[in-house]
Amino acid sequence: MESIVSLPSSSLFHLSIPSPSLPPLPPLRLPLQPHRLQRTVRLVSHSTLPSSSASSTLSTTDTTISGEKFNWYAHWYPVAPVCDLDKRAPHAKRILGLDIVVWWDRVKEQWQVFDDRCPHRLAPLSEGRIDQWGRLQCVYHGWCFNGSGGCELIPQASPDGPPVQRAKKACVAVYPSIVQNKIVWFWPSTDPQYKDIALKEKPPYVPQLDDPSYTCTMGMRDLQYGYEILTENLMDPAHVPYAHYGILTNITAPKALTTNVRDREGGRPLDMTIEEFDKTGFLSRNTMGYSKFIAPCLHYSAASLGSSNGSISSSSTQEGIIKTNQKQRNALLVFLCIPVSPGRSRLIYVFPRNFSVWVDQIFPRWFFHIRQNLVLDSDLYLLHLEEQKIAEVGPSNWLKACYVPTTSDAKVIAFRRWFAKYADSQVHWSTKFSNYLLPSLPKEQIMDRYWSHTVQCSSCRAALKGMKVLEVILQVFSVISIGILAAMRGSLVSTVTRVSIVFTAVLCFLASRWLSHFIYKNFYYHDYNHAFV
Repeated sequence: MESIVSLPSSSLFHLSIPSPSLPPLPPLRLPLQPHRLQRTVRLVSHSTLPSSSASSTLSTTDTTISGEKFNWYAHWYPVAPVCDLDKRAPHAKRILGLDIVVWWDRVKEQWQVFDDRCPHRLAPLSEGRIDQWGRLQCVYHGWCFNGSGGCELIPQASPDGPPVQRAKKACVAVYPSIVQNKIVWFWPSTDPQYKDIALKEKPPYVPQLDDPSYTCTMGMRDLQYGYEILTENLMDPAHVPYAHYGILTNITAPKALTTNVRDREGGRPLDMTIEEFDKTGFLSRNTMGYSKFIAPCLHYSAASLGSSNGSISSSSTQEGIIKTNQKQRNALLVFLCIPVSPGRSRLIYVFPRNFSVWVDQIFPRWFFHIRQNLVLDSDLYLLHLEEQKIAEVGPSNWLKACYVPTTSDAKVIAFRRWFAKYADSQVHWSTKFSNYLLPSLPKEQIMDRYWSHTVQCSSCRAALKGMKVLEVILQVFSVISIGILAAMRGSLVSTVTRVSIVFTAVLCFLASRWLSHFIYKNFYYHDYNHAFV
């Protein structure tokens, strides 16, 4: 899944292969720990990395539980890309089992994240509206709230009576929120001590997402499998030629190593080592470059694809700002893995690059989402069933139940060790959720695209609306053409004209049927059967 994106070079969907000899990964500004708010963690440079001989793959038998536990509620979580949030309406989201509502505060001109329940009768505020004064209104009884969570109007309260709207119980719980890298983030605690947490601690920062020389086409998808399954899958390049056969090229095999092909897909050994490992995540190195897991959500890989003359340019860092040779071709794969609820996760992905920027300027965002959704669909059902089987043996027994003898699984093993050592092999959900999975759903529901992506994506939503209008126009035009032909019976009309009208009617009808199939396959449901690819 590390290769979900197609980096354009000679052809639009050609997958560019990172060079085996790469410069060090550009450093990110990592999340600061509450007990060390002034400490900034950076990726080690190429000169400070231990040699391959000094590095070792993490043992699959080390499942020691650490006394230093990972606090799931002391980190920022991405909510949604700003481009997919409509300022005219509130939006319901679920993260860590918490139901939240995201809405645009016109008064403060910022995105707010509230607990998604009205203090009156616990109706969901996400089903409400933004009123003419820019307040969040609950549509059950009309209670209105400002950007600070305070209640400003209780229509049923007498204006001459006591100011019941000022009572503390009339307020909505507010989560700290911030916009960074064009994404809305929230801190999953309404405790007043975290009100100004954004001044002390920031979410992980990726400079390339704010660099105008890079193109950044974001996407988001809700998935019917859990956070840990999503995260480990994105760390596993070895599955790409098999689970995504026919969609993605096998980028893991350089030409020099594909002479002794042992199967159709061209899988091969992959050398991976873990350079760092602690509660904040880990850094890994392999023949294709570097990748970093920053707990709990961020996993990214970076590659320098060389300058225009074929050489690899160096980059330097000064005060957190990455300075890169303008001739250097750089690309990143950035994944934000969000725990939604047991057996449910959300992925925000973006693939910044500083070359072939014109491609993203010509083609709309939904055009890229079609292919990326197909990649996600191709192993979605497989992973859903795999999660059910892991639940049967127990997530804490993963390292014992799974046989992972090759270094191609090093990052997966590292994540599972991190998950067991620092998180007891479970996400700490809000009180209303346990860690038990729901029964498996039919394949058509699991691989649904409409509710998991289309309705949440502003670009795909607009494209779907436009295509449905075009489908109706084609059908109407086909019927009108037949009507015109019928009206001309008995009139002196040439055979060429009649044939042209019939041809136009048939063409419009066939185009409408093709468009209907295209809409259903790309915006509603697309099956993928591995046995027939």
